[in-house]
This record gives sequence, structure tokens and C-alpha cells, in this order.
Amino acid sequence: MLTYDLERRGSLARYDYLYRCIKEDILSGRLAAGEKLPSKRALARHLETAVVTVENAYAQLSAEGYLRPEEKRGYFVCPVEVRPDRPPAAETRPRQAAPQRRWLLDMTGGGSGTEGFPFSVWARLMRRVITEEGERLMRSMPHSGALPLRQALARHIYQFRGIAADPEQIVVGAGTEYLYNLLVQLLGRDRVYGVEDPGYSKAGRVYALNGAACVCLPVDGQGVDPAQAEGSGADILHLSPNHQFPTGAVMPIARRQSLLRWAGEAPGRYLIEDDYDSEFRFTGRPIPTLRSIDQADRVIYMNTFSRSLAPSLRIAYMVLPRPLLEAYQARLGFYSCTVPAMEQYTLARFLEDGHFDAHVNRMRVFYRARRDAVLQAIEESPLAGRCRVMGENAGLHFLLELDTEVPDEVLARQAEERGLRLAFLSDYQQRAAGDRPHTLVVNYPGTDLEHLAQALDILTEILDQHP
Repeated sequence: MLTYDLERRGSLARYDYLYRCIKEDILSGRLAAGEKLPSKRALARHLETAVVTVENAYAQLSAEGYLRPEEKRGYFVCPVEVRPDRPPAAETRPRQAAPQRRWLLDMTGGGSGTEGFPFSVWARLMRRVITEEGERLMRSMPHSGALPLRQALARHIYQFRGIAADPEQIVVGAGTEYLYNLLVQLLGRDRVYGVEDPGYSKAGRVYALNGAACVCLPVDGQGVDPAQAEGSGADILHLSPNHQFPTGAVMPIARRQSLLRWAGEAPGRYLIEDDYDSEFRFTGRPIPTLRSIDQADRVIYMNTFSRSLAPSLRIAYMVLPRPLLEAYQARLGFYSCTVPAMEQYTLARFLEDGHFDAHVNRMRVFYRARRDAVLQAIEESPLAGRCRVMGENAGLHFLLELDTEVPDEVLARQAEERGLRLAFLSDYQQRAAGDRPHTLVVNYPGTDLEHLAQALDILTEILDQHP
């Protein structure tokens, strides 16, 4: 006879506890396939419980396939795969996640810091959205994004970047990587995509994972050379002309015009302009976009709020040329929008009420001060005579060329052992570049200034080990 102590059930219902006990015995092999279970009444008497308790437990086990009821014969154990003996209880406990390593210096963080995020303003706008939008938040969202946000974005990019676009040309998505996927599906997996080298590796990886062919276009001090595009076989070029990542190169107007001419010379050619941190140029006016001087409607403009607001705010957008709108609607119009309505309506208010402009102005001052502090620390450190700073005025990162012959991977490994996480220009290089300077990519927004001097001393010590 099956014996279980129903008083040990805790907060479980009696039938639920009994069901679990019998199921465990079946899975462990203590109840063999084909074995007949006691009748409902007999087991109820034995366990001193109600017949309905046993009835409900048997019914659940039968529904899940552990028991087979046979009319006028009773319940029989079904054949199931017997689970091996469990390891000791101590080994079955879920492992604690390894604590995230704290770095003395981390130069790899590409996103913005979080110090200046306007929490109070954002929270107030969210409350307004809940109060005023109400039911609209619960409705299905247009696949391209909420119309109020696309309207606000159209006004924003016209005022800030000189781009004239209607809301219907704007597509909102959860991060630029998601938009890259859409573009491959829109433009075609049979096209050849040219990506910058060195460059933002995620773009090429997304295109390749979608089955598209990619070619690497070398980047010099002025970005991609149009002559490289001519002979590459590429149909689509993915570019960051206003602050190339990671070199920091700003593309001059002559090259921009040449690339626009290249795009207009053959049907189906397009330029994808990634304008990822244009808000944070520290000298002069923002560099005009390719899109703003495009007369042939061949530039797909992209930007994100992950840099300007917070890395976790996954709201990006792209502006499609008009010739692509019909194809986009036909091929991709069935997709659901990937950004929650609450965030979209809140961001729309944030833009419309002038909060974004005010925030960017504050953060521009903040990041300029952070950059200056990092540069001063480098200048005052023992490293000063062994490095050269480049591209410090263009955006949220700059380059630091080191006077050493030690391979980048060796420096990175030795630095990691001492608590420094470094990113080298070579980390973003797809093709072997032969002899090249050993250059750090310094993403400074999240730099810990308190430990920066110590970190620079350690880096100098590492270099001194390799005369």
C-alpha cells in the first residue's frame, strides 16, 4: 500500500501533495510500469483522507499520462522514462551567478554613463502619459512605431540634423541591431554589404547571420575611400561618416559627394548612415549628415537614444528613402513594433517639451569635463611620454597610440590580470593590417576618475616590462 504523510504538505492542497508524491515515485522507478495502484477508496482509508482527494490526484496523473485508467479494473502506471537517481541535495541547489568583475579601469564601455539621466523628468512624463493616454497604451502599436513619437522625431531631426522627412518614413525599433535585421530583409539577402574596417562589428555580424555577403572596406583618416567602394562589388555601404567608430575619422565633403554619386550610379545602391553620437561633438557645429545633402534619396539614416539617454533605453530609429516605403510596407508591415508603447509616448513628450535638448546640453558639458579630466590625468601620468592622443574632439571616445612593440593581445592579457580592461583598435579590425600602431580606444563616459591615476601607473608599469 502507498504510504504518504499528508500532514507534511505545507501550503499545498491535499490532492496536489498526493499527486506530487505518486508522480515522484513513478519517475524514480519506485512504481514500475504496469503496476496497479490501490483503489481510490482503499487508498483514501489508508491515508485517512477523503476519497475526492485521491480521485483528484489520480485524475491529474491520468491527464498527464502517468496513469492509465481501465474501466472496472483501476489505475495502472504508464511506461515512462525513469529518471536517474538524484545527486545529493547539496549538489542540486542552483548555482549562484558569478559576481560581475569590478575593473579598476574599463575602457571598453561604448554606451553613455547614467549619471545625468533625468529620472525625475522622465518619471513625471510617464505619470502624465498614463493619465492622459490611458487606453491608447493598451492598443496594438503600428509596426513603424507610435505616430506621436515619429512626428516628434521628424521635427527633431529637421531642427537638429537638417533632415526633412515625413513621419511615415521613420521606423522605430528596439536598438540598431534590430533595425539592421529589418534592412537586410528589406534590401535583400542577395545584396553585397560593405562595412567599415575597422568598424562597428555588430553591423557586419547581423548582415552575415542573415545570409548576406559582406566585404570589408578599409578606413583611413578620412573614413572610407570612394575608390574602395567602386571596386568592392558592394551594393550597400554601412558608414558612420560623422564620427567613425573606432577611428574617430570625420569624412570630408568631397568623399561624401563621391559616395552619393556612387550610390546614384546603379539601381538598388544605398548608403546606411549610422549617426550614433552626433549629439556630442565638442568643437564647432555638428557635422551635416549625408542624408541632408542627398538629392537622389539613396541614404538610410539611423540613430539611437542609447548613447544620448541611457544604454538600457533600447529605442532606435531609421529614416527610409521614399522609394523603399512601398516595399517596406509590403514585406515587413506585418511585424509588431518592438518598443513598448509607454516608452514611446514618454520619449515623444520628452522631445516635444524640449527636455531632450536641455539634457543633451547638460551632458555635453558633463562629458567635456569628463574627457578633459581623463586627458589631464594622462598628461600628468608617467604614460605621457609614451603615448599620443588622437580624435579627442569628435565624440564619446578618443584614441591613445602607445609607444610600444608589444602585441595588443599580450598587453590586453597582462592588463586584465591587473584589473584593467582595455580595447585596442585591432579588436575592431576584420582584416590583417600588417604593421600598425598599438592604439587604445578610450571610451571615457563611464571612466572611474577616482582610480584613473592608479590605472595609468599600472599600464605604464606593464609597458616598462617590455623595453
